[in-house]
Amino acid sequence: MKVIIKPGAVKGTIHAPASKSAMQRACALALLHEGKTSITNPGISNDDKAALSIITALGASVSANVDGSLEVTGLNGSGDNTTKTIDCGESGLSIRMFAPIAALQDASITVTGSGSLLKRPMDFFDEVFPSLGIFIKSNNGHLPLEIKGPLKPADITIDGSLSSQFLTGLLIAFAKGAAKQVTIAVSNLKSRPYIDLTLQLMKYFGYKVQNNHYESFTIEPATASPDPVKYTVEGDWSGAAFLLVAGAVSGSLTVKGLDVFSAQADKAILQVLMAAKANISITPEEITVSSKKLDPFHFNATDCPDLFPPLVALAAYCDGTSVIEGVSRLTHKESNRALTLQEEFGKIGIGIKLQDDLMIIEGGTPVNAATVHSRHDHRIAMALAVAALRSNGAIEIEEAEAINKSYPSFYEHFKMMGVDTTIFE
Repeated sequence: MKVIIKPGAVKGTIHAPASKSAMQRACALALLHEGKTSITNPGISNDDKAALSIITALGASVSANVDGSLEVTGLNGSGDNTTKTIDCGESGLSIRMFAPIAALQDASITVTGSGSLLKRPMDFFDEVFPSLGIFIKSNNGHLPLEIKGPLKPADITIDGSLSSQFLTGLLIAFAKGAAKQVTIAVSNLKSRPYIDLTLQLMKYFGYKVQNNHYESFTIEPATASPDPVKYTVEGDWSGAAFLLVAGAVSGSLTVKGLDVFSAQADKAILQVLMAAKANISITPEEITVSSKKLDPFHFNATDCPDLFPPLVALAAYCDGTSVIEGVSRLTHKESNRALTLQEEFGKIGIGIKLQDDLMIIEGGTPVNAATVHSRHDHRIAMALAVAALRSNGAIEIEEAEAINKSYPSFYEHFKMMGVDTTIFE
């Protein structure tokens, strides 16, 4: 699929998509809950669909209600011991979170994926799983994985530098499987806000975890409860960041459905917009951003690396040089995002330099009409679409369907905002 976007000003009101970070975690916790879980405002992205297919494969039942909510009946016990396969699609969170959760079962389980996920390193499991009583066989540190539990929670120390998602999976699995108090020590933990989100949802489902300054986490044995749980998935700050930047770049836009007190890491987009002196109004119900001359900014995105793409689109229209820290966090995404951003934004005339852990963007220069490529990365496609809003001509995005991974309605929302958007299937 290709999409052609012509320059123009955004306007109106858009409701933020559901957070796939929250949705996927809710699916994992609903799987392990021994009662029923009602999930309101469920996500519809490919990553959300992957999570639902995984919990179904592992023994949960999922049904849709007439109001759009989902009802999940979790496992009664530890599941059966039949051989299973779980397909994580291209979801990095799904593979890293569900692998230890699946290993709670006394079953042979094959963990597969597709696309860029096949290239992401999974050495973490090879190193950690044997110490937890789990048999594992990987493809030289990559998918597919063959695992067999049951996982036996134990005091361990792990490296948190590659991704906090590994820790998320262990925290949930340990909380479900621990027969006594157990501690996970972590060195060099990245993306701490995502762990805050994990702990927030675990508490909602009744688990007790003590955060010891992000250096270790003490997990108490779970007390089984069959009481029903009702959970509403909050709006997605990661997807909404592109909408908010669009308003700051060209026109005026109001975004609803975002929790200003959210634990989501990408809520930090508000800090950057304020640093760039964007016109912004924030209330608990809605956020409105309108365009004006923007100042360059300096921001450390180490704990929120998914903000790099919308921040590059923002920096393109700032009057001067902007700097984003945390480039090292971009290597193992859907693409090598640092190089991808440099190359694709270079096609439209935006100069980006990579220096050590810094990304340096030269803003204030013309953004040119061009044909660009998503590189099969949803956030790259959305960033280029936002950059087109004040370009000197149409920007054509190839393999534009990459947005389905996280925000399937993105282009339709662009149309709703008044942007001339043509989709070629």
